[in-house]
Amino acid sequence: MTYTILGRCPRTGRMGIGIATFSITVGRYCRGVKAMTGVTISQAFANERNNKLALRLLGQGFAAQSVLDQLLKNDRYFEYRQIGVIDRDGTAVAYSGPRTRGYSGHVVGDNHVAFGNGLVGSKVAEAIAAGFLAKPDADLEERLLMGIEAGRDAGGQGTIDDHKPERSAALLVYSQHPYPDIDLRVDLHPTAVEELRRVYSEYKPYEAYYRERERNPRGALPQEQFMAALTSRAAQ
Repeated sequence: MTYTILGRCPRTGRMGIGIATFSITVGRYCRGVKAMTGVTISQAFANERNNKLALRLLGQGFAAQSVLDQLLKNDRYFEYRQIGVIDRDGTAVAYSGPRTRGYSGHVVGDNHVAFGNGLVGSKVAEAIAAGFLAKPDADLEERLLMGIEAGRDAGGQGTIDDHKPERSAALLVYSQHPYPDIDLRVDLHPTAVEELRRVYSEYKPYEAYYRERERNPRGALPQEQFMAALTSRAAQ
C-alpha cells in the first residue's frame, strides 16, 4: 500500500520523489534518483535492484520506455511490481502489474508519474497528479509534497471502509550535485504525511544556511545565532 509522485522540473532539470505508505521506513526504497540523469522507483512488491539498473541505463542514454521495457524483461516477477521512470528529457512512463494488491494504477504526463497500489481507487492517483501540477512555478520539493498531500486527501490507502494510515513518508530531490538537495524522512508515525510537511517547513529556512556553511566555513554563523535570528524574524 503505497502512493508516489515522481517529478522533474523542466525549468531547472531537478528531479525527485514524494512517497507515502502504510509500510514503515519507505525512505530506504527511494534510491532511484540521479542528478541530471533520471528518477525511478519500484514499489508494491518492491525490487530494489530495479532502481540501480534503471539509473545505470538512464545514465547510458536509454529513454524512459526502453528502460522500463528492460526492467520488465529482466524480472521474472514483473507482474507483482509497480514501476515509474522519468528520463532526463522529462519523458515519463509507468507500469502497474496485474498481481499488485488492491486498486493499482497510474497517471502519466510530461515530467511526472503519479501512481500507487492498495489505494481506495483511481481518484487517488488522479489527485496526486493534480496536486503536483497545481503550482508549476513552485520549487520541485513543494510540488512533490503537494502531490502526496492531495493523495492523502483523496482517500489514500486501503478501502472506503478500512482506511490504512500513512506510517512513513519521504521527500527526495536532486539537482546537479551527486548528493541530494532535499532528503527528508518520517518513520513510524501515525500521520506521516502531516509530519513530513512539518519537518519540511522546519528544514526549509535552514537549507541555504547549511549550504553557506559548506561554501564559507570561516564566515558561517554559529547555529545558535542563526536559530535566534530565525526566531526574531518569526516574531516580527
